[in-house]
Order: sequence, then structure tokens, then C-alpha cells
Amino acid sequence: MKSDTFWRYATLAPAVILFVLLTILPLFNLAALSFHNVEWINREAVWEWVGLRNYAKLPNDTLFNAGILNTILFAVVAVAFQMVLGFWLALMTTRVTRLRVFYRTVFILPILVPGIVIGAIWKLMYSYDFGIINQVILWFGGNPVDWLGNPDLALMSVIIVDVWHWTPFCFLLMLASLESLPQDIFEAAEIDGARRWQVLRYIILPLMMPAIIVTFIFRMILAFKVFDEIYLLTGGGPGTSTEVISFTIYRRFFTEDQSGYGSAMSLATIAVIATMIILASRFATRKGPEQ
Repeated sequence: MKSDTFWRYATLAPAVILFVLLTILPLFNLAALSFHNVEWINREAVWEWVGLRNYAKLPNDTLFNAGILNTILFAVVAVAFQMVLGFWLALMTTRVTRLRVFYRTVFILPILVPGIVIGAIWKLMYSYDFGIINQVILWFGGNPVDWLGNPDLALMSVIIVDVWHWTPFCFLLMLASLESLPQDIFEAAEIDGARRWQVLRYIILPLMMPAIIVTFIFRMILAFKVFDEIYLLTGGGPGTSTEVISFTIYRRFFTEDQSGYGSAMSLATIAVIATMIILASRFATRKGPEQ
């Protein structure tokens, strides 16, 4: 028994060590950095203790507040559409008998495209002067729209790109969950005369709830970390209409060289995101059995 216990810990040790080196230690270093102001003098980092001063600046930071609000709005709207579309596509695909492989391949193509390519493609499509979207609008007799330059439309335009990019991720997880459901339950429901919407509400959704919750958590985490689409399409503008928190932190760290303040902002963001995801997952778990 002792030998088995030793080997269990021994086989787990490399993963634990890697986790500590790549996650725990950087997090402690980030926390320590948040209580300091760092300046580079003669090519050396000079740490000056400032206590909670960096955290006290956060409530009055316009970019930070705009970044938090835009990130929450972006994550909620984008993930909601991705979950619904991913589930609908998975449901439709399971009912297709011909060309099933073709449809699945087409649906997952967007997630295979690198982010830099997606940014370039959609920036060209959104172009005010020669973008294909405005060309179609002109063809139907409308006026061109400044999709990325209008503060009222910029965030929505980025959300559309994110929905197009990440819906295949939700589709794959939903499809795997759907195809793993026991078929005898559906046969029994058909014999009992259950309608399609009844099967969906009382059988499919309750059985898929664990997969739905996992997909939701994964996508919320990734949505809160959005950066490349904002950086490539709008750069946080116009104004602060598409300023997200990851882009704000990037500004503080690399553009303005405020490492201490950027660290405080990062920890505050981690706390906000963790709290929201925990509350959302508990709410979804509690509501699951009732459905």
C-alpha cells in the first residue's frame, strides 16, 4: 500500500511542480508587484513600496471602468449567442442523414482559422469604402455603414466576429454530448407520443445540462480574456466603446510601463471574473435539475 501511495504521488509530482512554476509563482509575483511602483534605472528594476495606492486608483480609472463594463457586456452577449447557435447547429446536424460529415466540417472551419487571419478578413469585410458588407448594402440601395468607427456599432461588430469564430467550439461540445445520450430514452418518448418540443425540454436539456454548464464556463473564461479581436479590429476605439479589460491591462503594462498598477488591475480583474463565473455556474447548477 505504501508503495502504491508513493507511486501515485510520484507520478502526480511533475504536473504539480509544473503548475506551481507556471501558475502559482507568477501569481504571487503579480501580487507582490501590485504593491510596488517599478521604474527602470540604469537597466535595473527599482521597486518602490506604495502599499494599496495602486488599488485605490482603480475606481477612478476611466479606462478600467469602461473595460470592465465592456468586457461583461461582450462576454454575456457573445456567449449567449454562441451557446444558442452551437446547440441549434448540433441539434440540426444530428437529424441530418446525408452529407453529415460535410456539414460538420463546414461548421468547425472558423475555429481552425488563426486569430490574426480572422482580424484581417473581417477588417476588410467591415471596411467603409470597399468592404463586402457595405457593397451589399449599396447594391440594395442603402447607405454604407462605418461598422468599426461608429461608437454605437463597434462593440456589436466585434461581438459578431467573436460569435462567428467561437460558435464552432460550442457546436463541437454540444454535438459530442448529444450523440452520447442513450437512444432508448428517445424511443420510449416516441412510443409515449411525446412531441419534439417536449423531448427537447424534458429529456434533451436536462440530460445535457452538465455539458452545457461546462461549455458555458469554458466560453465565459475565454470571452473575458478577449484581446486579439479588439487589438486587430478597433484598438479599443472609437473612444472607449470597445475597450476591454485585457486591452486596458496591455496598455498599462507595455504602452505606459506601469507594471505595478497593471498588476493591481490584473488581480482586481481576476477577482471580478472568478466571482462572476462562480455565481453563474452555481446558478446554472441549481436551475439544472428543475428543468
